[in-house]
Amino acid sequence: MHIKLLTNAEFLEFSKMFKPGSIYQTPYYAFTMHEENYSSMFVGLMDGNILKAASLILIYKVNGFKYAIAPRGFLIDYNDEALVTTFTKLIKKFLGKKDIVAIKINPMIIKKVYNSSGYAISNNNLYDTTFNRLKKLGYFHLGYNNYFEALKPRFEAYINLDLDYIKLFGNIDRSCRNKIRKAVRDGIKVYHGNENDLKYLYEQTKEKYPRGLNYFIDLYKFFGKDNLIDFYYSKLDTTDYLQYTQSKYNEYSRKSNELSHKLISQKGNADRIVNEKLNVDKMLSKYRNQLVEATEYLKKYPEGIVTSSALVIKWQDEVYLAIDGYDTNYKKFGAKQLMIWKLMGRYAKLGYKKLHLGGVSNINKPNNKYKGLNEFKLNFHANVIEYIGDFELITNSPLYFVYKNSFGITGAFNKTPK
Repeated sequence: MHIKLLTNAEFLEFSKMFKPGSIYQTPYYAFTMHEENYSSMFVGLMDGNILKAASLILIYKVNGFKYAIAPRGFLIDYNDEALVTTFTKLIKKFLGKKDIVAIKINPMIIKKVYNSSGYAISNNNLYDTTFNRLKKLGYFHLGYNNYFEALKPRFEAYINLDLDYIKLFGNIDRSCRNKIRKAVRDGIKVYHGNENDLKYLYEQTKEKYPRGLNYFIDLYKFFGKDNLIDFYYSKLDTTDYLQYTQSKYNEYSRKSNELSHKLISQKGNADRIVNEKLNVDKMLSKYRNQLVEATEYLKKYPEGIVTSSALVIKWQDEVYLAIDGYDTNYKKFGAKQLMIWKLMGRYAKLGYKKLHLGGVSNINKPNNKYKGLNEFKLNFHANVIEYIGDFELITNSPLYFVYKNSFGITGAFNKTPK
């Protein structure tokens, strides 16, 4: 067997068929990262004329040293001991000759799968064997992180879409379903956008996401060449919001007047009427204030208010919520909940099997500082995959020693740009 540099077409064909697939092991992602100043190559393990394993390798420089990444790991059967052993030896030699000091991988080796309640519903019986094999081959495990310290999240949430429409909605947490219904009533609408609308995503994520607008544009451009990406945004229709608010205000105003009339005319149980009127007047006050807000919104934003956004990548028979955002000023409208539900319904109808919601933190970690993020995603009846984590394989020992000691701070050499 030997390592071969693959063409774009050869790697694309292999990555299309390999399971489990990853949007990060595609030529489209390589082209995107090239615009982020990463160089790249596609490598394959050849057994005669048969391609047995492959990987996108991204390369960047730190202090003048070349360091490699295989995002989401190699496309290889990690349960095949002979194959993994051969590939490791050959890729180590191949990269070492190119003066690459080390390669970091975060393979899609599943440790466990949890349901939305945090109970393990699936265990990888081969996990310990695979883990120990990698360590024996020289891969250094960088630890079981609980949050987002790694190259890619160690915990990821996904929704099974292989259900009928009613079951999909029924599985969603009741409070989340109520927010979805409220969003529709208030006038939130979801639109299929294009490249010109990516500015909405940038504005909603620029404070928390490490990459900028050009990265979003490049993703859209390269994955879009083969129609593998969609962009969506939601808007509050300020006309609809005002009309709905006015109708509710009128409804409670009428009820309040009717109850006042009953009290004056002494018709019915007075205590019951008083209690009912207190509740009605509370709602009347709510919609009176909302009427002022809705009137101001329509005056200031007659074309509507963009409230959330989502960039979705389609790969094999699954879809990935690559990046999403929302305007915190309008969180109360539940636009993000409605957005996810619309994506679930759309891609289920198109025949996709899973919707990946992206990273979460360890859902069984006490005092979890990302509790809100976890709950949002788990409310959609999502399961959570726990992956093996990051490994580092030294590929050029002499250079790695110099590289490691060039930072002056212990542990700094393990930092990887996002």
